[in-house]
Amino acid sequence: MNINKENLKNRFLSYVKIHTTSDPDSTTYPSTKCQFDLANKLVEELKELGLENIKLDEYGYVTATLPGNTDVSPIGFLAHMDTSNQASGENVNPQIHANYDGSDIILKDGITLSPSEFPALKNYVGQELITTDGTTLLGADNKAGIAVIMTALETLKNNDLKHGPIRIGFTPDEEIGRGVDYFDVKGFDAEFAYTMDGGEIGELEDESFNAAAAKIEITGKSVHPGTAKNIMVNAALIAADIINAFPPLETPEHTEMYEGFYLITRGEVSIEKAELHYIIRDHNKEKFEMRKKFVQDTIRKFNQKYEDRIELTLTDSYYNMKDVLVNHPHVIDLAEKAIRKAGIKPIRNPIRGGTDGCRLSFMGLPCPNIFTGGHNYHGPYEYVPVESMIKSVEVVLNIAEMHAS
Repeated sequence: MNINKENLKNRFLSYVKIHTTSDPDSTTYPSTKCQFDLANKLVEELKELGLENIKLDEYGYVTATLPGNTDVSPIGFLAHMDTSNQASGENVNPQIHANYDGSDIILKDGITLSPSEFPALKNYVGQELITTDGTTLLGADNKAGIAVIMTALETLKNNDLKHGPIRIGFTPDEEIGRGVDYFDVKGFDAEFAYTMDGGEIGELEDESFNAAAAKIEITGKSVHPGTAKNIMVNAALIAADIINAFPPLETPEHTEMYEGFYLITRGEVSIEKAELHYIIRDHNKEKFEMRKKFVQDTIRKFNQKYEDRIELTLTDSYYNMKDVLVNHPHVIDLAEKAIRKAGIKPIRNPIRGGTDGCRLSFMGLPCPNIFTGGHNYHGPYEYVPVESMIKSVEVVLNIAEMHAS
């Protein structure tokens, strides 16, 4: 099986240089027009590869079909085009480290990728790493997935490999939880699919968080500080009170595996107004509901203290896809066998996050998640080994062949 490493690498390098950061405050769909820049590029590449039914719709979805050469049901592969807004995704300048020697990698602005802090680096000595330059994220989440899918399509086209119809989907706005708001599952017409959106080599995920978002708006009363006694109500101090009411050890930096958390993602404060944004996560549905109730009860308590100056908007984002995928064990079994066939030991841990596949599974398209090789997503410490992406391509090819046999 001839997978073209240089084509894979060059695709990835070209994709990460395209600015596609999504915007949680936008009211448009997709949330940023720049995502169409990558979408249009992918449409042209899909045409060059000879796919059929290529579409780019008004919502930014790119879909296409690679016709099968054997009569089996269609399956799908998906990846998202946007990158996280937690770090800059503009002017990405990827750095290539051929034959990594296991030492510290010094980047700009005092950023150091060190095995002492990131021990997984030791697994890739002798391999080719792609990192940031220290000033932006890299965008392997999820442009590595796009490069993997495109290279798998190229390999299927250029080799006599048995496969059924392959549906392809590239989505916008996954990072802000809106990736499949308008996705046409019926029109996609796949029996099942996989998001190529995982992390380190070997990951196969069929469990995710249950997720919700909390927006807390606080109205204060601003008067001149010289005459403020018994009149001023400082929204910033109320915000601080609320923040301190959350359990300090139930945050991402203190939890792992199946432990849930609360995370304040951003906030704006002044005397007159304050706004806090939290995400709420738990794998267990009952504990998830308890976490939401804690937020509601906390705001109710502070409204009693501060005379109803606080408004809470609590919105469910997605649910644990395990609740659906448990009814489709063959989808997981196929992926696990494909990973083993590639000479890799599957890593079966719950996702401490979510993918488009979480919501797609509940929309009628069973859709677990498979690795693409990246590490340290959403920030300047992000990197991906090229060899891991190659193995991800191999897994896609194995799934296509095994499903057709």
